[in-house]
Amino acid sequence: MRVLITGHTGFKGAWLSLMMARRGDEVFGVALDPEPGSLFEAALVADGLSGDVRGDIRDPLVVSNAVANFRPDAVIHMAAQPLVRDSYARPRWTMETNVIGTLNVLEAASESDFVRAQLIITTDKVYRNIGQRAGYLESDALGAADPYSTSKAMADLLVQSWIASFSGPPTAIARAGNVLGGGDTSKDRLMPDLLAAFDSGVPAELRYPDAVRPWQHVLDCLHGYIVLLDAVTKDQAVGEWNFGPDAGSFRTVRELATVAAQAWGDGASWQEAAGEHLHEADLLALDSSKAHKKLGWVNAWDFTRTVNATVDWHKSVRAGESPRETTLRQIEEFYSSINA
Repeated sequence: MRVLITGHTGFKGAWLSLMMARRGDEVFGVALDPEPGSLFEAALVADGLSGDVRGDIRDPLVVSNAVANFRPDAVIHMAAQPLVRDSYARPRWTMETNVIGTLNVLEAASESDFVRAQLIITTDKVYRNIGQRAGYLESDALGAADPYSTSKAMADLLVQSWIASFSGPPTAIARAGNVLGGGDTSKDRLMPDLLAAFDSGVPAELRYPDAVRPWQHVLDCLHGYIVLLDAVTKDQAVGEWNFGPDAGSFRTVRELATVAAQAWGDGASWQEAAGEHLHEADLLALDSSKAHKKLGWVNAWDFTRTVNATVDWHKSVRAGESPRETTLRQIEEFYSSINA
C-alpha cells in the first residue's frame, strides 16, 4: 500500500514511518524539517521513505501537490502543533496548523480519484473533561479549555462535518493521548525531561506529581492506527475511534517518575517543582472498548514495560547502540509480544 503520512518528521511520525516500511508499505511524507536531534534524523528514517516533501501544511498547495505527486492509496494526517504550553505562547499558529492544516488534507484527498482511505489523528484532549474516572467514550461530548485542546476539538468536529457533508474517501478519526517511547526530544514533555535530568545526574522536577495520566507506549498507539487504517481501506470502519491504554496504566506522574528512576538506576531521583504552572487537566482517560471489540486491537505492553522500554531505548543509545538499531529492535520486540 502507498501511504502518505503528514508530520512524518515528528516523534510519532518517525516511529510510524519505520513500522509501515517494515511491513512493506511504500511510505511518503510531507512535513516541516525535523527538529535538531530528532528521532527522524537519529534513526535515519528518510533512508526508508519512497518520497519526502518538506513544507507547511497550512499551505494548501503543499498538501495538494504532495497528494497529487505521490498518488497514495491512503493518507494518515498526523502533522500538528502538539504542545499545550506552546499553544499558550502561539495560539494563532496552533489554530492554523491544527485546523486549517486538517482542512487542507481533507480537501486534497477529496479532490483525488486514487485515495481510498483516510485517517485523521486528533487527541484524547478533544473531550470535555469533567474529571470522571471512567474513560471517555467516542460518543461523549467534545470541549476544551486550553488553546491546543480547542484547536484539536475544532479539527475533530471539522472532520466529522466533512464526512457528513462531502464526498471523498472513507475516513476515520483516531483519538489517543500522550505516549511514551524512545527518541522523544520534545520540550515540556514529562519523559524527555525526566531522562534528561537523570542523564545529567540532577533530580527531575515534576510540575503536577498527582496528575493521573493514561500512559501508553508509542508502539501500542501506532499499532492501533495501522489496524484502523487497514479496516478503513477494507470499508470496515469509519468515524471516531479511541486508542488508549487499559485502566492498569492510569497512573500518577509521581508513579511514572518513580518507576523510571528505578529503571534508570545510578541514584536517579525527582522532586516537585516550585511555583505556579499553566492549566493542565488533572485526569483524562479513554475507553477503548470499541476498538477492542470491533477491531481486535489491544495494548500489548503494560505500564511497567512501557516505562522500562522507554528507559531502555535511551540507555541503549547512551551505551553506543545506534538509534536506528534500537528503534527497529524495539519494533521487532513489540510485534513478537503481539504474536506470542
